[in-house]
Amino acid sequence: MAPKARTVGIKPKAQTFKDKSKPTDVRLSNIQAAKAVSDAIRTSLGPRGMDKMIQAANGEVSITNDGATILKQMNVLHPAAKMLVELSRAQDVEAGDGTTSVVVIAGALLEACEKLLQKGLHPTAISDSFQRCSNKAVEILTQMSTPVEITDRETLIKSASTSLNSKVVSQQSSLLAPIAVDAVLKVTEPGRESSVDLKNIKVIQSLGGTVEDTELINGLVFTSRSSGTNAPKRIEKAKIGLIQFCISAPKTDMDHNVIVSDYAAMDRVLKEERSYILNIVKQIKKAGCNVLLVQKSILRDAVSDLAQHFLDKIKCLVVKDVEREDIEFVCKTLHCRPIASLDHFTAENLSSADLVEEVASGTNKFVKITGIQNQGRTVSIICRGSNKLVLEEAARSLHDALCVVRCLVKKRAQIVGGGAPEIEMALQLAAAAQTVDGVDAYCYRAYADALEVIPSTLAENAGLNPIATVTELRNRHAQGERNAGINVRKGAITDIFAENVVQPLLVSISAITLATETIRSILKIDDIVNTFS
Repeated sequence: MAPKARTVGIKPKAQTFKDKSKPTDVRLSNIQAAKAVSDAIRTSLGPRGMDKMIQAANGEVSITNDGATILKQMNVLHPAAKMLVELSRAQDVEAGDGTTSVVVIAGALLEACEKLLQKGLHPTAISDSFQRCSNKAVEILTQMSTPVEITDRETLIKSASTSLNSKVVSQQSSLLAPIAVDAVLKVTEPGRESSVDLKNIKVIQSLGGTVEDTELINGLVFTSRSSGTNAPKRIEKAKIGLIQFCISAPKTDMDHNVIVSDYAAMDRVLKEERSYILNIVKQIKKAGCNVLLVQKSILRDAVSDLAQHFLDKIKCLVVKDVEREDIEFVCKTLHCRPIASLDHFTAENLSSADLVEEVASGTNKFVKITGIQNQGRTVSIICRGSNKLVLEEAARSLHDALCVVRCLVKKRAQIVGGGAPEIEMALQLAAAAQTVDGVDAYCYRAYADALEVIPSTLAENAGLNPIATVTELRNRHAQGERNAGINVRKGAITDIFAENVVQPLLVSISAITLATETIRSILKIDDIVNTFS
C-alpha cells in the first residue's frame, strides 16, 4: 500500500489591498449613477429648456422644469445619485435658483473626473486640485460682477425676470418680477438685510382666472370665507381680535354620556349653555370688537351655531378655523398677541384696520384685511392660474423669483447670464493650467472644459449648433468681450448685459462651490458597505 502524501501547512499570504479593481469599480459605478441623474434634467436648462411631467404614485401629476422639484419627486435608489438630489436641494436652500445648473455642472465635472481617473491620476490629487479650481472660479466670478444697490428697483426686476424666463410663466415675467421685488423689499428690515425670511411672504394659490390676475396684497388674506349668513361682509374701521379659546359649550377631555331623564333637566342644560355663550359674546361686544379671528380647535367646534347666531346679531364678522401654524404670521402682520382667555379680551388687546371685507377670487372667497395700523413686515400674494398644473408652476416660479431678489439683497452684486460667466471661467482656468505643473495642469484643464457644458446645453436646448456657438462664444471672450453670451431669442451671440439677462452673483458662486464639494465627496468614496440595521 502506497504511503499517504504529507500535506505541508503553508501560511496563506495576506490578501489586504491585493484586489485593486474593487475601489475603481465602485468609483466608476458612483460616477455613472450620478451622471445619469444629471443627464435626466439637462434638457430642462435655460429659457428654451423642456418641461418634465411628473406622475406621483397616488396619481397626482405636475409639470415643471425646476431642477429641485423634478429631483425631489424622482425615485432615486443609488446612494451616489441621491447625493445629486441633495445637491439640488442645498442650492435651493442657499440661493433658490440655479437648481438645474448646479446638477448639470456636477455631471460635467464627474465626466472630467472619469477621464482623469482613466489616465491614472489619484482621486485625492484630483479632489484637492478641483478645490483650488473652485476657489479660482469664485475669484473670477467676483471680478466679473457689478455691484447693485438695494434701492435700484429696475435692476432687481431685471434679475427676477431672468429667473422667470426659463419657466412656464415666462410670458408673465413683466408682471411677476415687480411683485417679487416689491414683496421682498417690503419684508426686508433695514440693517438686517442678510436675514430676509421668505416665511414673511405668504403665497396663496387660487384656482380660476389667469396668471395675469396675480396680485400683491399689502395686508392679510385668509383663504376661508367668513362664517355666518347674516353677518356683515364688509367692515370699515375694524377692531380685530385673535382668540385661542372656543365660543361653544365646554366639553370634558374624555368621552362621556350625560343621561337626561326629564324635560326640565334638558331645559336647564340648554339654558346654561346659552348663558355661557352669551356671556362670551357680551364681553366681545363690550371690548368693541367687530372682526373675530378664531384659532382652529381639535377638541370641539371653535364657534357653535348658537354662538354664530349671537355674533351675527352684534354685527361681528367671524373667520374661524385659523390654522395653528398661521398664528405666528397673523400676529406679526396685525402686530398683536393671541388672546388665550376671556379675562384678557379687552380693547387694548385688539388690532385696528381700515377695511376688512370678503372678496371673490376665481371660484373661492377670501377675507382680506387692509390698512392695518402698525403692520409688521409681512406681505401676501394671491397667485392665480387657469388650472392646477399652471397654478402650482406659477407659485414655484414666483418662489424662485423671490429667492433671486433675496440673493441680491444678501449679496449686492450681479453677473450676466447666457453662459458668459462659465466661458469666462473656462478661459481663465485654461490659461491658469499653463502656469501650474504636474497633476494640477491636467485637472485645471479638465475643470475648465467641464464648465463649457452650460453654454453648450443652452445652445443645444435652443436648437442652435452647440459646437459652432460655443466656439464663437469662446472667441468673443478671448477678444475681451466679457459680457458676450448666448441670446436664445435671437439665436446668436450678443452683449447679454444690454439684453438685461442678469442673475445674482450668489447663485453662480453657490452653484460652483456646492457642485465641487459634492464631486469631491463622490471621488473620496472607494467602497459601499451595507449594514444590517
